[in-house]
Amino acid sequence: MNRTRRGLLDGAARAFAEQGLRGSTMQSVARAAGVAKATLYNHFRTKDEVARALLAAELDRLTALAAERPADAALAGLADEFAGHPVLRRLRRTDPEVLLDLLAVSADTWAALVARLAGALGVDDDAAELPARWLIGVALHPGRSTTRHRHAAQLGALLAGEGAPGGQEARIRA
Repeated sequence: MNRTRRGLLDGAARAFAEQGLRGSTMQSVARAAGVAKATLYNHFRTKDEVARALLAAELDRLTALAAERPADAALAGLADEFAGHPVLRRLRRTDPEVLLDLLAVSADTWAALVARLAGALGVDDDAAELPARWLIGVALHPGRSTTRHRHAAQLGALLAGEGAPGGQEARIRA
């Protein structure tokens, strides 16, 4: 991603965190990015397009973060990111219906997200389904850090086969 686009998305994240998704305008995104509105429009046509690009960039960042760690640490890190992300915090507080709309994805989009998580955790899609659903819960209600980390450790152990029913191990990709 080029520097200008990264700067625009960083500005969008600041604007969305400060004003919410509904309260932000293309002008406020441009102002937060420190550019003219015309520069923003050279890259994005609408605020929804900016939001989609920001979401895609964040998914790339989080997937890379998770792929560098063992499953329990990856899940704890992802949960902390979901709990502390400034845009998600703002949406939980002021625009919960917008957050719900963002999380209520189509079956195809859900399958793609689960596949990304599976790849990052090194397990198959079926094994990644439970942690994916848990992370949606964390996005909606983060709870306490100690509880998130304990649950991440339990899920990591389950994926490693240490707590699987009947001693079944999660199917690890070779």
